[in-house]
Amino acid sequence: MNQNSPKIFQFNLSGVGNWLTILLIVWLLATFGLGWLVNSLLFLMGLALIVPVIAYFGLRWWLSRNLIEDPCPVCQYEITALNQTQLQCPSCGEPLQVQQGHLERLTPPGTIDVKAVEVSARQLED
Repeated sequence: MNQNSPKIFQFNLSGVGNWLTILLIVWLLATFGLGWLVNSLLFLMGLALIVPVIAYFGLRWWLSRNLIEDPCPVCQYEITALNQTQLQCPSCGEPLQVQQGHLERLTPPGTIDVKAVEVSARQLED
């Protein structure tokens, strides 16, 4: 580079050239009656920005309504599961089903579930 050239005429257009090229292409398309193409591209770019945001908040809302935390009815291990699903307890292996926000044992029809109750014994004296 010539050291004697004046620096007044030098411009630093790094990054601006890309935007000017895009603006020129959009202007040319609009000039030749292809505004529908520009509008459709802008619409698609808008969708690409909006859809992930809506999906994120929609997924969070759905998870807050369908994700439950409840202890296993057999071993009291805390389990996180989705509503209306069947699963197996990772601690004791008991088949479980999520119904109305709580875990229940998955038993065949006709099975009677019995809870044991401890009774203190008193000795009878004669």
